[in-house]
Amino acid sequence: QVRLVESGGGSVQPAGSLRLDCAASGKINNIYNMAWYRQPPGNQPELVADITRGGSAKYADAMRGRFTITRDNAKNTVTESLQKNSLQADDAAVYYCKCLTRVLSEELDSWGKGTQVTVSA
Repeated sequence: QVRLVESGGGSVQPAGSLRLDCAASGKINNIYNMAWYRQPPGNQPELVADITRGGSAKYADAMRGRFTITRDNAKNTVTESLQKNSLQADDAAVYYCKCLTRVLSEELDSWGKGTQVTVSA
């Protein structure tokens, strides 16, 4: 079992910066890929970026060049972060952290509860 907890959301001014963190705990040695998704109001969740255990990042086409995903594999915890400058109104969403765990041939997705980001002056 892996538990994911997001932090860093809140209200940000337009053109401001955003940094979100996600801390994983539990059976972290089984974590492979981690990712950030976001769900704007009234819309379906969408992938922002994905990062492998080795730190190789992939971005959704609409997100490439706008967000930066990073990951830190420490001894007792794994964290991933998402950073973006120059926030726009359409960046307002609930941002979710997700990880993929793999044990032998069994894969499981785990999700955090999400953190709300609003963009307002």
